[in-house]
Amino acid sequence: MSDCVFDRILAGELPAHVVLDDPDLVGILDHRPVFPGHTLVFPRTHYSHLADVPADLLGPLLAAGRRVAEAQRRALGNVGTWLSVNDVVSQSVPHVHLHVVPRRPKDGLRGFFWPRSRYPTDEEAAAVAAAIRSELG
Repeated sequence: MSDCVFDRILAGELPAHVVLDDPDLVGILDHRPVFPGHTLVFPRTHYSHLADVPADLLGPLLAAGRRVAEAQRRALGNVGTWLSVNDVVSQSVPHVHLHVVPRRPKDGLRGFFWPRSRYPTDEEAAAVAAAIRSELG
């Protein structure tokens, strides 16, 4: 038996409120939502890290998130959406998943990715950009 909560949900061992049921992807309500309707979309196949997800599944994962976001707008009346994927850090379930969070103006969600800062110098920013470009090939 897998220790992964999502795998256990897919196996019928744990309950979940399913909102999307596609051949390769599932969407469930987060049991601790940021806001009502907060949905987690994930592949049926277990992938622990974003780098493990086949490239041909990334587009459908984002497309499913977009479909859920549009459904949230129609069903819940929100005007925006926050989409995110944690990879290892802050990933409470080690199974790749896309958060689809309904947003409204002045909903109180601030500082989620902060504190933000500036590069001390333009040269430091250039060096960081060059290092990433080098790894991209």
